[in-house]
Amino acid sequence: MVSYPKIWFLRHGQTEWNKQYRLQGQLDSPLTEQGIAEAHRQSRIMRAILAPLPALFASPLGRARHTADIALRGAAYQTDDRLKEIHAGQWQGLLRADIIKTHPDWAASGPNALDIYAQAEGGEGIAAFHSRIVSFLNTLERPSVIVAHGLLGQVLRAHLRGLDVAQAGQLSNHQGVVYQLENGVEQVLEGDL
Repeated sequence: MVSYPKIWFLRHGQTEWNKQYRLQGQLDSPLTEQGIAEAHRQSRIMRAILAPLPALFASPLGRARHTADIALRGAAYQTDDRLKEIHAGQWQGLLRADIIKTHPDWAASGPNALDIYAQAEGGEGIAAFHSRIVSFLNTLERPSVIVAHGLLGQVLRAHLRGLDVAQAGQLSNHQGVVYQLENGVEQVLEGDL
């Protein structure tokens, strides 16, 4: 297993489309009031983490940048296109319920969000998504904070924990927390530090 520096991962706060169960992919919708409150909660968690000046990165999509602006307490960060959410092709902007209606076989299996996005018509697919995440991780040289997206976080965290990408969709996917990853071990930071 490749060794990576310590990483803190933050999923963006709740958005209008999260609330509606609408697939965002690389489209965007604004944070809700709850999403803004979640970013402020992350900000309180991040206070001590930011003190030793880790490298700071965020997805260039608006919901991640809005979260980063709050959670990183105004610190400057770099954006990287490899941190964008998985592209959901023709399904971006559609309601999850409408997609499942067109795939009756899924009703019985209850696919998780990553399963759905990975099979999106004209989408990026899981192999390419995983590859770009690993490409980003391989550039990290020191402890780093990453503010990005839920499915990206699941795949990134699975990789850092040495899990198969097929298991990524089963990992937790919380907003308003900070996932700390070091030496293959994950800890969820939920309160003020």
